[in-house]
Amino acid sequence: MMKRFLVLLMALTLLSTAVAAAETPVTKIVLWHSMTENAGQMMDQYVQTFNETIGRELNVEVEAVFQGSYSEAVTKMNSILSTGSLEELPDVMQLDATGKTSYMNCEAAFTVDQAVTTFEGAADVCDSMLPPALSNWNLAGTQLGLPFATSTTIMYYNRTALDAIGASAPETLQDISALAEKLNGDTRVIYACLPNTPTLANWLGQLGSHLVNHANGNDGNATELDCIDNGALLTFLTAWKDLYASGALSNTAGSTDAFVAGQQLIMTGSSSNITSILSKVGDAFEVGFSTYPRVNPDAAHGASVNGSCLVMFRHDNEQRLNAAWQLMTYLTGSDVQASFASHTGYLPSNLNAAHSPEWLSLIESQPEYDIGFRQLMNTPASMRSVTVGPSADFYYSIQNDVSDFLEDDMSPEEGVDLLADDLNGLLAQYALANP
Repeated sequence: MMKRFLVLLMALTLLSTAVAAAETPVTKIVLWHSMTENAGQMMDQYVQTFNETIGRELNVEVEAVFQGSYSEAVTKMNSILSTGSLEELPDVMQLDATGKTSYMNCEAAFTVDQAVTTFEGAADVCDSMLPPALSNWNLAGTQLGLPFATSTTIMYYNRTALDAIGASAPETLQDISALAEKLNGDTRVIYACLPNTPTLANWLGQLGSHLVNHANGNDGNATELDCIDNGALLTFLTAWKDLYASGALSNTAGSTDAFVAGQQLIMTGSSSNITSILSKVGDAFEVGFSTYPRVNPDAAHGASVNGSCLVMFRHDNEQRLNAAWQLMTYLTGSDVQASFASHTGYLPSNLNAAHSPEWLSLIESQPEYDIGFRQLMNTPASMRSVTVGPSADFYYSIQNDVSDFLEDDMSPEEGVDLLADDLNGLLAQYALANP
């Protein structure tokens, strides 16, 4: 009799558990991301941890989907928006600056400003973010997302090669030029770079100018260049041509592979590459790290914020929206941000993460990880990343025009006219097509 009772009790218990599970189905959400290599592994690890802890407690399950590079992910988002198939959008997306305008104009966008009015404590979450990183994802007064993978552009150099000629880390473009004479006869490339939207904006920002009007398109739609009348573009192109004439500049994009192989001595790139570059170089030579080179000795130090943020999409499902916000706050929280920064080279987006024992221990033992963070905190607030409608065409037009300016031996004044005509033309065309 007792045995039958125990069997019946167990059956009832299993039945009640099944009923409870049926009453509270798992809320499944999708995260699109663009993290690769070590950063991609870390992202997968964080999502798994979320599912096993917070997700299990809240009955939420996150599916992380790699969508390729930032530009590939934005292209897919734009394709979905053009067809109106909004149900194909994820719940949370890792977005870079090229997707800001499309996201803001999307009817399914659920911005952080909306989250602040919807979720308790959301304003405190914003207050916990690194101010330069948070403001980078504010467009025309609307806070679009929360910073996740925050970086800035720094300089990597072959310390072994420069030590051999008695040279220290260059601070300006003129200092890079001076290396050509010291390395006379050396077949290695000193510096290779094709300026593009963010790098040109950095050098113009050092000169107290924006690339385009409305604070580089952050306070309103950019309609024209903002670096002509103040002479900033002319100053930069003059310095850039002098660098090329010295023999220290290769008019190519350069590559991480060339730097790692010792064929290129100086490289400017994202601070997020520190861990990867150190691993790839190994014992081949000593890697040096420094701040982004200045246009000239009178220019300000610094470079703008790069990287990406996390944004949300609404799917007329409050459970999914709540789950998306939980994932957002988890990935931008101090624990994840301290871990992510310590293992990749990205900067902690969270103020508490920047004061965590994990981050402080790292920068004490490997101060190169702190270079980008200190540079960012000392960069003038006026230096903003660029948001323009025709972002891809704008990017490649800058590269092509600056390259032609050097190859065709134009005067700096002719170079200014070339960029002004092409870039203002792109902005005008975009404005006509998007009234």
